[in-house]
Amino acid sequence: MSASRLRRVAVLVLEGAKPLDVGIPAQVFTTRASMPYEVRLCGAAPGLVSGGDGLSYHVAHGLEALAWADLVFIPGYRFPDREDPPTAVVQALVAAHSRGARLAAISTGAFALAATGLLDRRRATTHWHYTRALAARHPLVRVDENVLFVDEGSVLTSAGAASGIDLCLHILRGDLGVAASNHAARRLVAAPYRSGGQAQYVPRSVPEPLGERFAATREWALHRLDQPLTLDVLARQAAVSPRTFSRRFVEETGYTPMQWVMRARIDMARELLERSERSVEQIATDVGLGTGANLRTHFQRILGTTPSEYRRTFTRGE
Repeated sequence: MSASRLRRVAVLVLEGAKPLDVGIPAQVFTTRASMPYEVRLCGAAPGLVSGGDGLSYHVAHGLEALAWADLVFIPGYRFPDREDPPTAVVQALVAAHSRGARLAAISTGAFALAATGLLDRRRATTHWHYTRALAARHPLVRVDENVLFVDEGSVLTSAGAASGIDLCLHILRGDLGVAASNHAARRLVAAPYRSGGQAQYVPRSVPEPLGERFAATREWALHRLDQPLTLDVLARQAAVSPRTFSRRFVEETGYTPMQWVMRARIDMARELLERSERSVEQIATDVGLGTGANLRTHFQRILGTTPSEYRRTFTRGE
């Protein structure tokens, strides 16, 4: 997708909106020279919207912003399980989706999205505290309480506020590529990538120091992707047995260690394809995949495209 096309983002502020949930997409996609997005905050009508946690919002736009937007964020709000949003809001969301806009819910914003019926028979998530309430209120939704976010193409949902950052970075990666997403993550001082399949919280049976050690191991591995990274090597770095490392790593990230390493290598290859003129063979060596043929095989399997086509996609129009 060309970085030159301006994308229009609406953030729908409902009564009781949570401050972080509103602020995350507004800040990540805020209009600046390096980001081809225009952001508008809107509500059921222009004016003052009473928020949650003692804050209120003055929004300049009403529901017409949803007819304008390519991407609509629905931040979480208080007491989502009590009643659905106003009919006009639900109808505006359905109309936006019908004409091709993506709808992305943060935390309890999933309840408003579910009220449209667009999540029926689809996977979705929300804040762990409300997953059972979402399943009870909307039984056709396939609620997954063990993930940070779910991408169903035109409808996306995420867990608590911090996972809203993960969802936004995930969308950026798809729109603009890894380099832009990593740049935004650095600006936010956030983790550049957490898998949507990662658990919302570490199970209590996993000691906290172990989680910290694994984060350090992942960071260590990211700086050595051109080197052999086997399960034994990673487990030795984490100072646990390979069996323990493998089991805990899946709980913590949603991937096996070798799946995670491969995706990290493909991500690094994506960034090099976007930002350098190095050949596919050179990049394969840089990311530890050895040969161009090996890189092409894994690139196609994970991303469904070739390195050359990916490079053309993210450099076209620059």
